[in-house]
Amino acid sequence: METRAMKARFAVLAAGLAAAASLVSAPAAMAKEKLTGEEELAKMLEGRTAGEPVKCISYSRLNNATIIEKTAIVYKVGSTLYVNRPTNADLLDDNDILVTRIFGSQLCNVDTIQLRDRMTPNMWSGFVGLREFVPYKKAK
Repeated sequence: METRAMKARFAVLAAGLAAAASLVSAPAAMAKEKLTGEEELAKMLEGRTAGEPVKCISYSRLNNATIIEKTAIVYKVGSTLYVNRPTNADLLDDNDILVTRIFGSQLCNVDTIQLRDRMTPNMWSGFVGLREFVPYKKAK
């Protein structure tokens, strides 16, 4: 009887160890390899063609802005994506909030954007100066 009890305990212990091992290996298997900023931007622009750079875009028509870490800010206006590679782009963090102050109705290549940390919004983490906006439209 003792051997049967010992076998049962061993089976329970083995099952527990197998479960623990799967928990440890699961995050590693599920974790995606983080893309670089350039890779993320290229993926976002797949199937699009670059147009001539413009100095300003209509602020009232902006649908959203996406930060590409250490690379660019992508503004969506209708179906067009405008890529801006600002000065100090290495400060761009996808955890930041963009604080934009504009004068007039357009966002232009002379404007600056304050960066605020999402976890502590009262703390600013820097600023970037905008450059020309490159429009990317879906290829026909």
